[in-house]
Amino acid sequence: MIRKRPTARAPRRDSVIANMRIRATTVRVIGEAGEQLGIMELREALQKSQEVDKDLVMITEKAQPPVVKIIDIAKFKYQQQQRDSENRKKAKAQDTKEVRFKPFMGENDFETRLRQVERFLKGGDKVRLSLEFRGRAITKKEFGFEMFARIIAATNEFATIEIEPKLMGKKLMAQLMPAKKTGQSVSKNTVEAPSQDAETAK
Repeated sequence: MIRKRPTARAPRRDSVIANMRIRATTVRVIGEAGEQLGIMELREALQKSQEVDKDLVMITEKAQPPVVKIIDIAKFKYQQQQRDSENRKKAKAQDTKEVRFKPFMGENDFETRLRQVERFLKGGDKVRLSLEFRGRAITKKEFGFEMFARIIAATNEFATIEIEPKLMGKKLMAQLMPAKKTGQSVSKNTVEAPSQDAETAK
């Protein structure tokens, strides 16, 4: 029986380049508080970090000369983890939330769902509006368009229309998205209900 030799695992490398692992001969040095200490020889920078009982950590290796910082390496790693966590939050895919309405819902129920729409939009999520007409309610579809128009008007300061209200079978659909920080709003967008006179249902 032939025994296989165990495969040697590659040693795990620390992602942080610091102290004697820095290969540059000349570096631009930053103090722990962010102050510029100037360009100096690596050995001088290492001596400065040792004088204050800190590490010399590589910040930007590709710069000319490379940028290093005098800081405790554990503190630097913690700050790096915090930045990475924040970046992941910012890079999180935008969610689409669905809020369902009814053509003849009471005012209190409508206001509750409207606040839900506002909360999602202000939280950075897209909102899909849906309203299903059941039975003979389809003959009063203008109520649905009027309701969506109210929602759009109520959110026009912080939302834009991504998908205009449209009837798909017996379901009315629309989609809103958070407005950009440039002050963009949906005030220029209008929603027209089918031309049919109708009283507001309670």
